[in-house]
Amino acid sequence: MNYVYYNEMVESFQNHVDKILNKTVFLFGHCEATIVLADFLLEKGITPKAILDNSEQKQGKEYKGIPVVPPLVVLQEPGEKAVVLLVTRFYEAMHTQLNRIGFQGAVIKLIDYNTYAEYSLTRETREWKYQRLLYGKHTLDTLRERYGNRFLVFCPFDALGDVYFCMSYLGEYLHRRNIKEYVVCVPSKGCAAVARLFGAEHVEVYMQKDLDALIQAAIYTQDVNCYIAHQDRPYVVNLHKLLKIKKIPLEKIYCCGIFGLPADTKPAQPSVWKTYRNIKEIREGKAVILSPYAKSVTALPRQIWEGIISVYTKRGYQIFTNVHGDEKPLPGSIPLRANLAEMKSVVERAGTFIGIRSGLCDVIRTADCRKIALYPDYNYCDTKWKAIDMYSLKKFENIVVQGEIS
Repeated sequence: MNYVYYNEMVESFQNHVDKILNKTVFLFGHCEATIVLADFLLEKGITPKAILDNSEQKQGKEYKGIPVVPPLVVLQEPGEKAVVLLVTRFYEAMHTQLNRIGFQGAVIKLIDYNTYAEYSLTRETREWKYQRLLYGKHTLDTLRERYGNRFLVFCPFDALGDVYFCMSYLGEYLHRRNIKEYVVCVPSKGCAAVARLFGAEHVEVYMQKDLDALIQAAIYTQDVNCYIAHQDRPYVVNLHKLLKIKKIPLEKIYCCGIFGLPADTKPAQPSVWKTYRNIKEIREGKAVILSPYAKSVTALPRQIWEGIISVYTKRGYQIFTNVHGDEKPLPGSIPLRANLAEMKSVVERAGTFIGIRSGLCDVIRTADCRKIALYPDYNYCDTKWKAIDMYSLKKFENIVVQGEIS
């Protein structure tokens, strides 16, 4: 969960705290965002009774003593004494399900990932949506004033891997349509850095809600000179629903589903690399780069990393933790602060990379070194497919980490 959504979650919690305290708290959806919420609540002295989830594969697991159970379990608690907190992208579906099974308690959405999913026809809802549309139209007009009629490519989700897949196939998509001038719009500086790895000359960074408003305006005004390069939000289609039926790796969803390209289309590779400024401080072939942090992936148990550090310490390796912002290096390791364009030079110099499966793994997938991707044992969104089914990487050692996720 990125800091924007985390701050929104905290603020929403404070706004609803009187509806949460002294209630039996349930969470819905065993995913990375829910784990972050669980940690936040535990720090506040609130222990959720359970995490509701429809997946039979997840039911029976637990997180820090919080069991994962079928949604019907919520009915064991009187509605007036219970509250369900949601931080997933599937609020509407989950809310509808809770109503359908007869839950009478409060259902509170702490993060508004997708304001398109608000179906209320109240005057207040219509008014704020109209105001957001006007704001988005102004943003779109400003963008057009700067870039003229260049083709606009929207990457609405703040995930490095998603932008990597987008840029891998965007060039071929544009080529087939004879589009030469384009602008990529993303919700973070990290996503912008990934786009620039592929040579994108014009990249605009927006706050998430500003980008959502901009996209809404593009849809409502039927601007045909733009494209929304993502499958996981109901802008135009819901490609992710296909995963209820068939396992389709995310890269193929981008290639075939989003861009409509043949399955054998060769993806472009990033080419705009830089050499890490302190490259000589890394022992050549005798160092390991650890990457334990990811915004949209459930964290691995700390003991996993402790074990890895112990092994490489005994081998006499130099050990680095890739960190960003206020992230802390793992005990027994050296902090590494390299930008994305420098990471290929870093891991090739070190010789070994071990990281939780995240967008950074995509960024360095062409690096010539030993690469190990660690996958938490969880299902992709609300599907029956495991993370490794969706994100497995060629030329990586792909390893599923069993056990409690913490």
